[in-house]
Amino acid sequence: MEKAIHRQKVLLDHLKPSSSIYSSESSLSASACLAGDSAAYQRTSVFGDDVVIVAAYRTPICKSKRGGFKDTHADDLLAPVLKALIEKTNLNPSEVGDIVVGTVLAPGSQRASECRMAAFYSGFPETVPVRTVNRQCSSGLQAVADVAAAIRAGFYDIGIGAGLESMTINPMAWEGSVNPKVKINEQAQNCLLPMGVTSENVAHRFGVSRKEQDQAAVESHKRAAAATASGKFKDEIIPVHTQIVDPKCGEEKPVTISIDDGIRPNATLSDLAKLKPVFKKDGSTTAGNSSQVSDGAGAVLLMKRSVANQKGLPILGVFRTFAAVGVDPAIMGVGPAVAIPAAVKAAGLELDDIDLFEINEAFASQFVYCRNKLELDPEKINVNGGALALGHPLGATGARCTATLLHEMKRRGKDCRFGVVSMCIGTGMGAAAVFERGDCVDELCNARRVETNNLLSRDAL
Repeated sequence: MEKAIHRQKVLLDHLKPSSSIYSSESSLSASACLAGDSAAYQRTSVFGDDVVIVAAYRTPICKSKRGGFKDTHADDLLAPVLKALIEKTNLNPSEVGDIVVGTVLAPGSQRASECRMAAFYSGFPETVPVRTVNRQCSSGLQAVADVAAAIRAGFYDIGIGAGLESMTINPMAWEGSVNPKVKINEQAQNCLLPMGVTSENVAHRFGVSRKEQDQAAVESHKRAAAATASGKFKDEIIPVHTQIVDPKCGEEKPVTISIDDGIRPNATLSDLAKLKPVFKKDGSTTAGNSSQVSDGAGAVLLMKRSVANQKGLPILGVFRTFAAVGVDPAIMGVGPAVAIPAAVKAAGLELDDIDLFEINEAFASQFVYCRNKLELDPEKINVNGGALALGHPLGATGARCTATLLHEMKRRGKDCRFGVVSMCIGTGMGAAAVFERGDCVDELCNARRVETNNLLSRDAL
């Protein structure tokens, strides 16, 4: 054993960083540890090559067709959050290696052009590329994960993962004909099910009651209203200067939208109980316990830790892992129940290690199922409300949840180390990412003791 440890020490002496930005306290040390636990992260934080988030912002989330952004172009939603990342960090925009935008409903080539236009509005030079990504409801989180992966791969050191959706401009609709071949494959056919029908399937198959769903909705509105009243969202929301058009006379009125407009602070169980099911005559999914269709955008600035240190930027969070999984399309809402354990395991953690969860509330049925299936503490989930109250602008949700999670983790300080963002995905998938609060990466409090010496080297024998 001593010989093996000595060999590690010799190798690590050659690998220690020489840069003055690293303190002697964070130097590497040889030890026997379980592969996969948080000790594996010590190396990347010491060398400054892990991926960190230095800023994360979002627009307010507004009701589609009736809310504050009903007359706002999609590119005018994205531009303010991109601009905020640069202005609030004093970053030279020409240093950004790529801007990746998650977006779902708009025609691909048109939305790609709009995102490029938004980058120009925000002050980015022509040398900074832009692309879009579409994994439906997880697109914003996928954009963040794609940028993190690119930084880890060495493609660039700084990137932006963003999300954008205007469900006013681009409502959910199928364009063109459906391939008749779909009739011979049940799972392919289930990809075409309305999302509300999949919600009913989850409620029926797993016994999620109407009362449980309505209670989840009431709690979401209650928490979102409290967060708004206490000013918690001010750190993450970028006010948007836009215009509202009077439908009667066509007059444009300049406005500044600074708060989410879908929250109903006075929502009650009795009120929600009066609503009729929308997707099934004797069902339980209503407009009140489903996420609102919404407009909004969000953006997350990621970079290599060493770059953030060199620039003197505070680290809001650390990107740890990401997982996307497939599930039965007929019950697509169960996705987080599969994706969260996969992402947490990849981070070398247990579910009990996670201090906060942002789980998208696409429908109360699937949210309640996932919470119960994973046996999560309700006091750890969506502590500032979720999509049932705030809304679900499909492509933007992942970026919105990331901003909400990281700012709440920062407020909680040392009592909150690890957080998870997750959502279900139409056609039967789920996605999840694990984040760590930025100022505690080197505290290996969750490293587990090795009870047996199952060493890989014969030198220990």
